[in-house]
Amino acid sequence: MIYEIRTYGDPVLRNKNEDVKKIDDNIREILDNMVETMREISGIGLAAPQAGINLRLFVVEAEEGVVKKVINPEFIEYSKEIIDYEEGCLSVPGIHKKVKRPESLKVKYLNEKGEKVEEELDNLWARAFQHENDHLEGILFVDKIAPVAKRLVSKKLLNMKKETLKKIGK
Repeated sequence: MIYEIRTYGDPVLRNKNEDVKKIDDNIREILDNMVETMREISGIGLAAPQAGINLRLFVVEAEEGVVKKVINPEFIEYSKEIIDYEEGCLSVPGIHKKVKRPESLKVKYLNEKGEKVEEELDNLWARAFQHENDHLEGILFVDKIAPVAKRLVSKKLLNMKKETLKKIGK
């Protein structure tokens, strides 16, 4: 099943997200649907809130054919090396701006089988994990861009928010 992607201005993107308490067939189905949705729209990651689901889970495919299904992620350690790199977001279509993030990190999470995973990530994997985890905290990449860059896209964001609110009837 392909989920409809929630866009900038939709309150679900700013809500608190609940920890997954039990990994069952329902959670595995949500994760599978998220992978299908992410691939359908050519993304490299998708967080549950973007699909209108306020749970702490996301999927990432930072290299073709390697999918990580991440449940209740925790960040253990960040590198001191900070990289400024252009990001975009399925929930903020048409906007791409540079965001500063640690180059590498150490994470732990549960996979779809309920197994504990602890790993070190770098480059695109590290960036994608941070970006998707931000969604779980109600943070969008445009919240992290430089003030000058934010001013350059403020009108686009305002229009996107108006369209989104109109679409969801608010």
